[in-house]
Amino acid sequence: MSAEFLAIPQDWDQITPEWMTAALTRDHPGVQVESVKVQLRDDGTNRRARLELAYAAGDGPATVFVKAADPAHKELIRMTSGMFHEPRLFNSGASLPLEHPAVHAALIDEDAYDFLLVMEDLLARGADPRDATRPLTPEQAASGVEGLGRMHGRYWGRRMGDEPGLSWLEPFLPWDGMEIAPLQEALDRLGDDAPAEVASLTIDHLIEGIWKPYIRTLTAGPQTLLHGDPHIGNTYLLADGQVGFLDWQVARRGNWSLDLGYFLQGALTTEDRRRHENDLLDRYRDALALPAAEMPTPEQIRLGYRASVAHGLTLWLCTASAGELWQRPDIAITLAQRYSAAYGDLDTAAAVTALNR
Repeated sequence: MSAEFLAIPQDWDQITPEWMTAALTRDHPGVQVESVKVQLRDDGTNRRARLELAYAAGDGPATVFVKAADPAHKELIRMTSGMFHEPRLFNSGASLPLEHPAVHAALIDEDAYDFLLVMEDLLARGADPRDATRPLTPEQAASGVEGLGRMHGRYWGRRMGDEPGLSWLEPFLPWDGMEIAPLQEALDRLGDDAPAEVASLTIDHLIEGIWKPYIRTLTAGPQTLLHGDPHIGNTYLLADGQVGFLDWQVARRGNWSLDLGYFLQGALTTEDRRRHENDLLDRYRDALALPAAEMPTPEQIRLGYRASVAHGLTLWLCTASAGELWQRPDIAITLAQRYSAAYGDLDTAAAVTALNR
């Protein structure tokens, strides 16, 4: 049996050696799994587990990482991301010219509104998952922006249409629901260094006056493949300094600025961002490797980057306002502080207005 015909188990203990053999056979022909042991599980917005494998025949990975939908969060995923975007991306055959996890099998059950990914265990490759409490250095961040630049350039403009496997990609559009966030609770936690422009925000102005007007610009101008959610918590660092991107569930088509700004403004300390962002924007632009007639000017890169703070600021202020519901408070507040500082430094409101003219 090939992986495409596998049923999606509802508990990791239901993954049998025969099931895992079928899941691995594309990348490891002739392999025969003898045993499967749950080594670690972490059920949140999605169900996740690390499985330890032993083999009766052939040679395969000692461990794999599996990810599937959690029934309790399916409506949240439907609203904010896309249940099938990540498995569709890895089934598409599209080249992703940046560091990312290898996916052995990507299963979709549309009738049950469910999916499952069997992926490499990044820890077996020495990967170091990062979060806001462990920011990247400027040189490490350069690896990330250059990877995003290569991917964006690969699918820039008409090139997106040259990849039939990506015809399902949806545009990046605003969604509803964040307007119920108790914004003042997050503002109270930002500290005395919060810019006055942020401290005076209301939830209505943040959502309707800043975030949605920016998000609507993402369908204007050249479209490309977006990771869609490349904050530092969805990255990892390899021993050679390469930054990789995981959790592609929000993959979309849209304007490049969302990926670039959302990654860079949260991945660095505020001090490092201020000191190095101009150089990093230049490195992103060079990595696009586009013909001169299609290459955005440095001024266009700067304007889109300034406006993009609207996304990170909104998402992490709303996340921080929810306490421990969606994210560890130390991570949420740290990111809210970084995007808040960028909002003040980069005059984001004016940049959003300029893009909407």
